[in-house]
Amino acid sequence: MVTGMVSPDLNSANKHFSPKQFRADFPALNSESVYLDSAATALKPKAMIDATMQYYTHNTATAERSLHHDAVKVTEAIKQARQNVADLIAIKNSSEIIWTKGATESINLIAQSYARPLLKPDDEIIVSELEHHSNLLPWLIVAQQTGAKIIKWSSNVDELTSLLSSRTKIVAITQMSNVTGFCPDLFAISQLVHQYNAILVVDGAQGIVHQPINVEALNIDFYAFSAHKLYGPTGLGILYGKKALLEQMTVWQGGGKMLKKASFTEFVVADLPYKFEAGTPNIAGIIGFNATLQWLKNWPLTQLEQYTDQLSQYAKTQLTQLANIKFYSVDNSPIISFNINQIHHNDIAILLSEQQIAIRTGEICAQPLMNKLGCHGVIRISLMPYNNQNDIDKFITALKNAMNVLI
Repeated sequence: MVTGMVSPDLNSANKHFSPKQFRADFPALNSESVYLDSAATALKPKAMIDATMQYYTHNTATAERSLHHDAVKVTEAIKQARQNVADLIAIKNSSEIIWTKGATESINLIAQSYARPLLKPDDEIIVSELEHHSNLLPWLIVAQQTGAKIIKWSSNVDELTSLLSSRTKIVAITQMSNVTGFCPDLFAISQLVHQYNAILVVDGAQGIVHQPINVEALNIDFYAFSAHKLYGPTGLGILYGKKALLEQMTVWQGGGKMLKKASFTEFVVADLPYKFEAGTPNIAGIIGFNATLQWLKNWPLTQLEQYTDQLSQYAKTQLTQLANIKFYSVDNSPIISFNINQIHHNDIAILLSEQQIAIRTGEICAQPLMNKLGCHGVIRISLMPYNNQNDIDKFITALKNAMNVLI
């Protein structure tokens, strides 16, 4: 974690984390199956499910348009959700929060609305080797469109010093690798990037659930994440951008709500954040995510992560006792990636699935990193505070069974 740069865990002294009670909030866990694929998508708390059902059952209405009771209520709920997101990442101005379909769309928005008009041939975009394809492909596309160059970076801070120059316009880095669990030093990176007047883009999709973040203290220019990895609904993303940058950007899409006036010869865009929110938003998703954020305030985030760290240490200890295991992930991470010599990762996934164990295998949307690691895929388990030691014990038993079949 980045020391001193996380959002305060408000009233944590007055909160108590009970693993059993936390787990009870997730209806999907009421079965014999074991879910160890939370880095792909987190399970959903009952609070989120109930809020979504309530909207569709009793309060269906659009937002920012109609004036009847339910429409006003929905508009207010979306406003509250935007403020809760601002509080989550510790920013003062909620109009700097843009709703998107996911972290992927958020980063594409930056690439096309901010970077594309700015970049010239031979300008440089530094992208780390850790990146999920969502924080690589948008930069490759805009580089092809503008003639800019992509500069590969290992994520080492010392190496970044040698790569930065007057040609550097953008540096893109993840908050947490979805393969190794490594967390770059965002504070040190930000300081270096801004010495060269470049822009720092951080993909928070994997890290936000494990590392509450203060984007203003870190001086991050753009920060993107997806609701579904933070116990929220699918199909909803968040883009934070500094107001001055968002205001200079060209519009992303045209349609309803993103304009002040329009004719057949011109249009005037709306103020932030609506400038980038054409059309009807994912209302049910936003309402569900707002309920998730409200629910999350009931839990001490530091204790949640400490418990997850303990589970991770226990899981890695158990795995280490097995033969022919090669690890790719860092220690004390909720993500554990490994391979078993002479066994294909997908064979393990299939045999574990037959034993009701859900994991992730393959290249995990990070082919360049796989090439660096010298493999064509990994076995990945990812832990959350709703997991417990019994989940890990079942996983280890199932893994041993699979290995016995395959060796």
